[in-house]
Amino acid sequence: MTRANWSYPTAIRFGEGRISEIGEACAAAGLKRPLLVTDRGLAALPIVAKTLGLMREAGLGEAIFSQVDSNPTEKNLAAGLEAYKAGGHDGVVAFGGGSGLDLGKAVAFMSGQTRPLWDFEDVGDWWTRADPAGIAPIVAVPTTAGTGSEVGRASLITDTVTEMKKIIFHPKMLPTVVIADPGLTRDLPPNLTAWTGMDAFAHCLEAYCSPFFHPMSQGIALEGLRIVRDYLPRAVKDGGDMEARAQMLAAGAMGAVAFQKGLGAIHAISHPVGAIYNTHHGATNAAAMAAVLRFNRPAVEGRLAQAAAYLGISGGFDGFYEAALKLRDEVGAPRNLTELRVPQDRLEELTAKALEDPSVGGNPVAMTPENTRKLIEDCFI
Repeated sequence: MTRANWSYPTAIRFGEGRISEIGEACAAAGLKRPLLVTDRGLAALPIVAKTLGLMREAGLGEAIFSQVDSNPTEKNLAAGLEAYKAGGHDGVVAFGGGSGLDLGKAVAFMSGQTRPLWDFEDVGDWWTRADPAGIAPIVAVPTTAGTGSEVGRASLITDTVTEMKKIIFHPKMLPTVVIADPGLTRDLPPNLTAWTGMDAFAHCLEAYCSPFFHPMSQGIALEGLRIVRDYLPRAVKDGGDMEARAQMLAAGAMGAVAFQKGLGAIHAISHPVGAIYNTHHGATNAAAMAAVLRFNRPAVEGRLAQAAAYLGISGGFDGFYEAALKLRDEVGAPRNLTELRVPQDRLEELTAKALEDPSVGGNPVAMTPENTRKLIEDCFI
């Protein structure tokens, strides 16, 4: 794959081997004493050791914080802030999948704030409550191709008291520099490759179907659907297929850019399911996808017929639906919430929390207590 430098929506250094530029990236962001934030699973892997070594060689030290859960919480954030302040750091290298990226961005955001975290939830203009001068610079290094958090202006943090995932938003949470090195995704296991890839597909699908007017995101979402459809099976089958890995890393970022147009019921359901049952976000998206496509058919049949034509799929909406399910099954992602071993003991609570989720507003079919409860039940079939 061609190496490239992009400035969309931030400075991105794309290409295999570009993790070697971590020192230059930190310098460009003004970092001299960064804290590398990643999750527990990655912390012991060679790619982290290599990155810390490169940071040390660049005179940046090798400080790391890895007490990050797969669905990061406000407790993880408190521990990260303590490590950040104790080390006298001046910014963050957010390293990993969605959990490491989101927690790292939240540490940088909260490092200079005096108000509590939930005061900055993505509600109305709450982001204006933050002190912009108190937001530290961020260099983001994704190691999965799914969430696209490296090009986002928000973090998804689980509130362990209410058992809800909440979006913390501020424009300055957008990383200053991104190193998108597909080589860092080479050793991602097939199941995580599949789940994170289906997350990217869900982002593109829901953005494309969102009723809001955003032609730029619309086009990016459509091309993202094609890339995931064409390259995710290859990446799952052969982790060393670097063309597929690179294409998927690009598609993950594209999905996150596209969903500025909106998300929908897939995410409105997967967020509370993940918060309550600690399921993997991408796997949960895959498990809800078929039911949501059927639910939204009256509003998106024509639009998805157009997408099918672009993707070279015959049969209009039905053809697209079958192709999406074929992709899900081909990569081994869960078909429903039953396969994820999610119990049906809290359906009323899941319904209420889904309707509170910000993604509800982007669903093309209006969601009500009655139809949302039925939709969640259908996600178990």
